[in-house]
Parts: sequence; structure tokens; C-alpha cells
Amino acid sequence: MTIGVHGTVADGFEGVRGKFASMLARKRADPGAQLVVYHHGRRVVDLWGGDRIDGDTLMSQYSIAKGAAHLVVALLVQDGSLDLDREVAWYWPEFGVNGKDRLTVRQLLEHRAGLVGDAERAFTVEELADDRIIAARLARRTPLWEPGTAYGYHAFVIGALTGEVVRRVTGRTLQEVYEERVRAPYGLDYYLGLPAGAESRWVEVQPLEPTDEEAVPLKERTAGPDALQEIALNAHGPRPVDLVAFGNHPRVRALGPASSGGVGNARGIARLYAAALGPVDGRPPLLSPETARLFGGLRTPGPDLVTGNADHFALGFEYLPRLYPFLGAGTLGHSGATGSLGFADPEHGIAYAYVQRRFAFPSGVGAAVENGRLAQSVLRAAAAS
Repeated sequence: MTIGVHGTVADGFEGVRGKFASMLARKRADPGAQLVVYHHGRRVVDLWGGDRIDGDTLMSQYSIAKGAAHLVVALLVQDGSLDLDREVAWYWPEFGVNGKDRLTVRQLLEHRAGLVGDAERAFTVEELADDRIIAARLARRTPLWEPGTAYGYHAFVIGALTGEVVRRVTGRTLQEVYEERVRAPYGLDYYLGLPAGAESRWVEVQPLEPTDEEAVPLKERTAGPDALQEIALNAHGPRPVDLVAFGNHPRVRALGPASSGGVGNARGIARLYAAALGPVDGRPPLLSPETARLFGGLRTPGPDLVTGNADHFALGFEYLPRLYPFLGAGTLGHSGATGSLGFADPEHGIAYAYVQRRFAFPSGVGAAVENGRLAQSVLRAAAAS
């Protein structure tokens, strides 16, 4: 398949354009993809290709939202408004029941709460769209393991849980704090709650192609217990959530659930991570180097009880050097269900975003494999520039 590549690259980054074009050509079905990179606060790559895709096109990006949400948490920690070693129940008293009273905010961010979903009753799509509903339900539940003793991917719910802590601390929803302190001031084309005026730029998520050569079934990609996987992916009810339909649901787009409901483009995601690292267009960095170091680095050694992956998380972010050992150990980032990926690598001064509208894996777990090749080409170009 031949897909035209559009956009620009800075001098020295021509190889990244070639790698992006090669990746699109290898796809059996049009992925509709964008790639944007910042180097030390300067945009050096801005590429796109595919049907109905340009640089401004908006796409549903699922768990990319977790990165934006936990930048908000990092800001509150940096301000001194939130103490990582306080119990969650100190901020949110209703949470401190059924053995959850000693769980700290730090442990919550490390996916150690044991609340990967509602084992008693699966959420509907409409409920998954609303963080307040998720938080209220899970506050009453008994954890699926002793909190703090193990960790597992809280795929659909972590943003609702941390978001409720944010709401108790600030009196504002996480989405409101993100809009006021992050998205609007930095002019980001990435939303936790898509405005009606931006709907015309959004394109629907497309399902996995059965012939996609890079697709790997869930059971081959993960090794966690089936019951925990099903609860975490909200697949244990009579009508398991269809991930494609979830991303295309208008209520999900409108409310922007902080675990899985962000909508944006690669320009917005890369600029978000560039702003986390340093100045962008004269605006100061979101995070101090000390805060970035605090939230980066491996925080969960050993296996994830849900996915079976080892060494999965930093603090609120995925520990990406596990998959991409060429990245700096303090890299902050998160993947999304369509195979998309966004990250900030302080060691190399790189902010990266690759997004696509077609699913890469049936489970929606993990970044598409081409991210490794693309990110390596970016780091090689940056080192030589």
C-alpha cells in the first residue's frame, strides 16, 4: 500500500521522514497516522499520512489521557497541594473502607490499589465515560488484592481514582484543572473533553484489520490471570465493552474520562510533553527537573498482575525504557489503545507523539511496534544535530 507522507522536518531529521514513510508503506490497511517531535522545545518533525488525515485532524487516543492526567497530579505535588505519602482516604474519606484506608497516593499512582474494575458489576460505556460514577462505585468496593502489596494495570479507572483525589484537593475536576493550567495556557490540541466546536476535525476510530501482520492476540501479549484481565478491560459482563465503539462514543469524547477518553493529535500530545520538559514558545516548563525525576524511573519492579508485563510503571506513567531501552531512565509517557504513544525524554531533550486511528492489537494494550523504530530514528537524528 502506498500512502502519501505530508508535512515537514527540520534539517537533520530527514531520516525520520523516511522511516515514517516506510512504516506507512508496510501497513496492509491505511492506519491514518501522525508523527510530531520536539527537540529542546523546538518542533523538528511534523508528519502525517492517510485518508482524511492532516496535521490538525483529531483522533481518540484512549490511555494517552493517563499521561495528561498525571501531569496534573505532578503539578499539584510540585505546588505542595498534594502529598504523595498521605493516605488517599485523608483526602477522600469515603475511600477508606474495606481495607483501603492505608493506601497512599503514591501507591495509587503505582496501580497498587487492587481496584482494576468493579468485579461485582461491569460498567456500561456511559458509566465509563463519567469519572465521578467510576470513583463513587470503586470507593465502596473491596480490593482484588491487598492494597500496596502488588500492582496491576487499572486500565479504565486509574484516572477516575486519581481524579477524585484532585477534585477533593482543588474543588475542581481533573479535567477542569487540566484545561485551566495546561491545555489552554500552552495552546494544546489535546483535550480531556472535546469542545463541540472541534468535532468537525475529529475522525472515527477504525477497527483492527484481521490481516494486520503486527497484531498479536491478547493471550500472547499478556500473562495475567484471566479474571483480572477481564475485570480490568471491563469484559466480564454480559456485554463486554467494544473498544472501538468506546472511542467513537460521543459521551466519551464530550466528558474526556482521564483514564481513556482524551482526544487530540500528535501536535497536541508532543507539545504537551515538550511543555513538561522545558520552555515552549516563551512559556515556562510545567515541571521542574526535580518533579520530573520524582515521577520518572521504575516504580513497579516485577510482574503486572493484569497484563503480565514486568516493570510496567513509573509514577502514574508507563516505564517506557522497559520496551525502549534507548530512552532515558527518567522518561515520562504513556501508550494508547490504537498503538499510539507519547513521551518526554529529559535525558535527550525529546518530546515525541505518534498517533493512529486504527487499532494495532485486539486487546488495545500497548504501543504499536513501529514506535520503537520511529523513536530510535528520532534519537539518532537528535544526537547528530
